[in-house]
Amino acid sequence: MRKIHTDVIISNIKEMCIEANYHLSDDIEKAINRGTKEEKSILGKRILGQLEENMLIAKEEEIPICQDTGMAIIFIKVGQQVAIEGISLEDAINEGIRQGYKEGYLRKSVVLDPLIRENTKDNTPGIIHYEIVPGENIEITVAPKGFGSENMSRIYMLKPADGIEGVKKAVLETVRLAGPNACPPIVVGVGIGGSFEKAAILSKKALTRNIETSSSYEHIKIIEDELLEEINKLGIGPGGFGGKITALGVNIEVYPTHIAALPVAINICCHVNRHLSRII
Repeated sequence: MRKIHTDVIISNIKEMCIEANYHLSDDIEKAINRGTKEEKSILGKRILGQLEENMLIAKEEEIPICQDTGMAIIFIKVGQQVAIEGISLEDAINEGIRQGYKEGYLRKSVVLDPLIRENTKDNTPGIIHYEIVPGENIEITVAPKGFGSENMSRIYMLKPADGIEGVKKAVLETVRLAGPNACPPIVVGVGIGGSFEKAAILSKKALTRNIETSSSYEHIKIIEDELLEEINKLGIGPGGFGGKITALGVNIEVYPTHIAALPVAINICCHVNRHLSRII
């Protein structure tokens, strides 16, 4: 049995909240650079050039890529052979978020009550998804999610007979309705299967997958490729000003479901698709 103290968890999450907000992952950075070369629209190319410049400034000056530094989404896999010492795991995760957002001078965007709307002033609590797995490690993924794109996300409870075409129609409809409001170019996370809530979690998790890594299921990979092509034919373009590069990637995650259901969730993320993983 391996012992891990919560001080280690706090320290890592603090650092990850800051790093994820200052630096985009390599796959997203490369996709934006590639998009700048491929974009035909003059205005769209200019927008992508500004995004490249913004990434460089954030990296060199150690400042947030976007003013919306997001609500902290945490995926945490805890090995069955790990004994956690110190405070409670949930308190440790939120303390890491608290310290990261304070020390990194990141905007605090969380309100305690969704209706009264008083700011918690430290960006806690985060949204935490736990998973118990074999082994003696803890894997942490921190994904600060901005809500301009989050607000454009949708869930559909389709009929099984709607099939693949129904899924594609739902995704394209969601992107079309989002238009410029999701701050394109976007990354599209899709969750198919499970239940109402499972599909939504799958779509969020899909956004943390490297966009250069396709689904391991051949039929899902085909749908990912087809959807990316169809989305980029919509003409929304960078910043919503028209052009070819509306999406940088489409990632789909699937899960078994009930014989009477076909849940489909679409979680849109702007180009600032922040996520960082560590194993401790």
